[in-house]
Amino acid sequence: MTTRDARRIFDLSGRTALVTGGSRGLGREMSLAFAAAGANVVVTSRKIDSCRSVVSEIEAMGGKGLAHACHVGRWADVDALIDAAYERFGKLDVLVNNAGMSPLYPSLSEVSEELFDKVVGVNLKGPFRLAAVIGSRMAEGDGGSIINVTSTAAIHPSANAEPYGASKAGLNALTESLAHAYGPRVRVNAIMPGPFLTDISKAWDLEAFNRRAKTSIALGRGGEPDEIVGAALYLASDASSYTTGAILRIDGGSR
Repeated sequence: MTTRDARRIFDLSGRTALVTGGSRGLGREMSLAFAAAGANVVVTSRKIDSCRSVVSEIEAMGGKGLAHACHVGRWADVDALIDAAYERFGKLDVLVNNAGMSPLYPSLSEVSEELFDKVVGVNLKGPFRLAAVIGSRMAEGDGGSIINVTSTAAIHPSANAEPYGASKAGLNALTESLAHAYGPRVRVNAIMPGPFLTDISKAWDLEAFNRRAKTSIALGRGGEPDEIVGAALYLASDASSYTTGAILRIDGGSR
């Protein structure tokens, strides 16, 4: 393979990507990386101003973007998002289900029905609806790539994150199921991140985390947000043309 060929298979020129939770953290990094690779990007989260800020960055590099506010746990919001994306760009080639939440709670018995439903709604119900509608359109058209962002909590669940881990495990299962439902025209894969030092990590005891990382993570540290980009570009592009139903751990070798 020549250098030119290597660059070509990662090229996203002429394609359109939709990234939920795209205004900060890992979602922001993926949105900007897709734009740098030539894609139009629909950036969505609950906060429209934050989405607009990322779209401004995309436009500053010469790309095209659309900012749209959406609560992915609400199917009416999801359907409105899909309509807006297709109205603006006419198609979607890449869907990244990145939005997620893991709220704190004092004890398991104090997890309310509302809180449980909210976590499952954002982490699993919303991604299902987005993948079901967009995946169907992709399959009927030119194909595409769906990337679900899960978590190592799906396979290494810990105390104090039970609804979160369960919902992400469901997203892992959904990934493999949808790969068969929409193959061969649509590839469906997952990125399964470990601990990343996004804005969420500001609530951590970083001193304690760094001590644990020396022994529990092979690379001895948490991930930097831009270290998600390689996996995202691989799964979004033709570089992963024979990859579907895969769940790719990006966790520094956590155990």
